Amino acid sequence: MSSDASSPILNELKERFSDKLTEVRASRSIVKISTTPEQFKFVASFLKERGFDHVKGVTGCDLIALKPSEDAIEVIYHVGSYSVNELKGTVVSLATKVPRSDPRLASLVDVWPSAEYHERETYEMLGVTFEGHPRLKRLLLPEWWSDKPPLRKDFAPT
Repeated sequence: MSSDASSPILNELKERFSDKLTEVRASRSIVKISTTPEQFKFVASFLKERGFDHVKGVTGCDLIALKPSEDAIEVIYHVGSYSVNELKGTVVSLATKVPRSDPRLASLVDVWPSAEYHERETYEMLGVTFEGHPRLKRLLLPEWWSDKPPLRKDFAPT
């Protein structure tokens, strides 16, 4: 997929979700799409229908250090395609922001099963609860862990 604004998928995405997207930015092979948490799953399903068939990774960023006035965690899914040749070199970064005080987002495991372990890691490291996740439990930290998530900017190792 070309990062050019004339790309059919990007044009259709902009047309269908025009008032729901907060950002669509494209470079050579990376497209970043930002939307609201309420529209996140709809945009993900749209991308899946158009050939983006797997999650390469799910990550997040505690934005309080970058923008102290912004009480949010940005959650980003990096998705790609194995099945559509034209899309194989393209990564779509689908992003949204959730409140830092209560970070909740609908799980995308039913859209992309490959998101399962990535969501678990993001849950554990940043404290984002993925609602509807089939097994949202610790993956890397010990079961007895009770401190703040370690990638939160207010985490202070002892």
